[in-house]
Amino acid sequence: QVQLVESGGGLVQAGGSLRLSCAASRNIFDFTRMGWYRQAPGKQRDLVAVIGRDGPTMYADSVKGRFTISRDNTKNTVYLQMNSLKPEDTAVYYCHALFSFRDYWGQGTQVTVSS
Repeated sequence: QVQLVESGGGLVQAGGSLRLSCAASRNIFDFTRMGWYRQAPGKQRDLVAVIGRDGPTMYADSVKGRFTISRDNTKNTVYLQMNSLKPEDTAVYYCHALFSFRDYWGQGTQVTVSS
């Protein structure tokens, strides 16, 4: 069993920055990959960024150049640094882990970007 706990969301003005954290209940090096997804009201949950076990990353086109995903294996934590935030980035952000062929999700953290 895996628990994922997100933190770092909040309200920020357009152009500002936030850093989300996702703390896992076990060694994240065991996970095939981890990532961040987001879901705006009335929309589907979409991929934001993914990081593999050995460090390769992938980003949605809408966040490339603005968001950076990283991991600290010593703290069992994955981060999402979000810069140059836009109102369209407003959503609930969810941490995801793929472990032993199963998907695990955090409870989500709200990010609101005001114009």
